[in-house]
Amino acid sequence: MSGGSIHRAAERLTASGHETLDEVVAEETAVALVYNGISHAVMMATPCDLDDLARGFSLTEGIVDKAGEIYDIEVEPVGRGIEVRIDIASQRMARLQARRRSLAGRTGCGLCGVDSLEAALRPVAVVQDPSGVSRQAIERAMAALPAEQRINRVNGATHAAGWARADGTLVAVREDVGRHNALDKLGGAIAATERGPGAFVVVTSRCSYEMVHKAAALGAVAIAAVSAPTSLAIETAQQAGIALLAFVREGRLTVYARPERIVP
Repeated sequence: MSGGSIHRAAERLTASGHETLDEVVAEETAVALVYNGISHAVMMATPCDLDDLARGFSLTEGIVDKAGEIYDIEVEPVGRGIEVRIDIASQRMARLQARRRSLAGRTGCGLCGVDSLEAALRPVAVVQDPSGVSRQAIERAMAALPAEQRINRVNGATHAAGWARADGTLVAVREDVGRHNALDKLGGAIAATERGPGAFVVVTSRCSYEMVHKAAALGAVAIAAVSAPTSLAIETAQQAGIALLAFVREGRLTVYARPERIVP
């Protein structure tokens, strides 16, 4: 089976004995993002829509400023993993190398010390779109999301992120075992599209700082999550000027940031 799922044998143990099963499980693979020949990041991901992952990660992490600065993307199996080779503009590669040099030689995990903490908590993009979004649109988009979760319907183990128009119509959905990866894949999928005012993101996971940061980088006016937010996610949404909604399910939702964005 392809497309994010794979067959694996398993044993089911019960009070009456055991049985051998042919189970469908989510694929998870090491994926290396290689920029202009230099490996920058390795992540565990579902091995589909990897061109979208590369494009979205490049945008949401500020490696490039616009999709046009990505010249080519090649996906190549290497050993037990996959390399995604991304060719970007030389000035953006120079900026990436400068960022990498600033982290070189530090002790511990690489996020220790004032400078690296500032790098980890870099400024969030402030969304310029002044549009509001209605509760009805958010509930419509979230209600439509399960039907678009093609991979999760088979394996039950992947997150999804969806991009919705102001009226709640979903225009793109991407899935991955990692919630951040799903959102990056979504960012890559919509990179070349006309997004229109009032567009927002819906996700099937909890909402963390990184999820808000990525949604703001994509220009969303809101991010709506099925599960809970973190404190830093709420603070970041306030700074970015986007609404943060959580526990969007069963006819209810909770607004944690920028309630003025929610309109009748």
